[in-house]
Amino acid sequence: MRYGSLRAALAVGAALLAIAPASATDLEVTHWWTSGGEAAAVAELAKAFDATGNHWIDGAIAGSGGTARPIMISRITGGDPMGATQFNHGRQAEELVQAGLMRDLTDLANKEKWTEIIRPKSLLDSCTIDGKIYCAPVNIHSWQWLWLSNAAFEKAGVPVPKNWDEFVAAAPALEKAGIVPLAVGGQPWQATGAFDVLMVAIADKDVFMKVFGDKDEEVAAGPEMAKVFKAADDARRMSKGTNVQDWNQATNMVITGKAGGQIMGDWAQGEFQVAGQVAGKDYTCLPGLGVNEIISTGGDAFYFPRLKDEEKSKAQEVLASTLLNPTTQVAFNLKKGSLPVRGDVDLNAANDCMKKGLDILAKGNVIASTDQLLSQDSQKQKEDLFSEFFANPNLTPEEAQKRFAQIISSAD
Repeated sequence: MRYGSLRAALAVGAALLAIAPASATDLEVTHWWTSGGEAAAVAELAKAFDATGNHWIDGAIAGSGGTARPIMISRITGGDPMGATQFNHGRQAEELVQAGLMRDLTDLANKEKWTEIIRPKSLLDSCTIDGKIYCAPVNIHSWQWLWLSNAAFEKAGVPVPKNWDEFVAAAPALEKAGIVPLAVGGQPWQATGAFDVLMVAIADKDVFMKVFGDKDEEVAAGPEMAKVFKAADDARRMSKGTNVQDWNQATNMVITGKAGGQIMGDWAQGEFQVAGQVAGKDYTCLPGLGVNEIISTGGDAFYFPRLKDEEKSKAQEVLASTLLNPTTQVAFNLKKGSLPVRGDVDLNAANDCMKKGLDILAKGNVIASTDQLLSQDSQKQKEDLFSEFFANPNLTPEEAQKRFAQIISSAD
């Protein structure tokens, strides 16, 4: 990905934002960004949209995407659509599009040349069904990070780990110091995400793609995946004593030195930023767990339900354009901790961890996210399995792997 000069892009962006539509309107936007860092980031989107003369009506839904999505879908299918709604890159809105409930953005995308500015190409591919574009990507979020509290390791009297093996080896010293080695919140998606990260780091991306891309049951049941389940067993042992539900509560344990580390997506950076912590000084980040520096190209996009109100429909188009405006992309992603979807913006203000992500992205060391590879039904089966695995020490790695292979055998 090329990150060139931002000056010209900002000039274009300022001109675009200064032009208010002939008729302004309120537009409700639903999302699940409610933590401190997320709220700061979404405020940048609202500010940019309000600058067009329209007004962002915030429809934040507390909880994770798993909590929010059924509410969003129910409103759309029940005839009470919002103006725009967040979904993750992938197949979460597929059935809504197929039912004719979501707006086609192809004309706007062609006009603004989204195919030329959005990188990697897989992001726009995830928005495309039957050759038509139905969403506006806003960021690239990657799951493949281990966040470490420098203060926790100093208290435990051991060096800050450089990779997963060193982290596991440091766990006894952390526990002796009264520190939970690995913070994992109680929501099912957190355990599932941690497992997927371990899979890329321990087994490599080829195994990841054979299992989730090709739905290869034999590989899922094989020796490389057995190593991953052994690592997951280590992870659940180290996470004992976390005793929090939300991901940002687990992140706060790292921020306050109550936990040594957390496997979590780069959105965790927003929480470190709000807490005033500095990357490389107060906390350390290990992309790919310090083993395989590969990141997934997951993240968020906004979809626009079809509306009968003509003025709100016009405002939808303004919002979609604003979300991809270079000025908005920089302001939002710096606060969110994610990477921009535009390949022509410069993030000179990025911290050390964001620069690591940009470098990995520039090298092309990326994989698709499981949201892009699996249906929501298959994802739910995975979440049920790993929620049980992390909560029940009597469920052996061998039995869990057997059940995992069965899920993959019928995955779509």
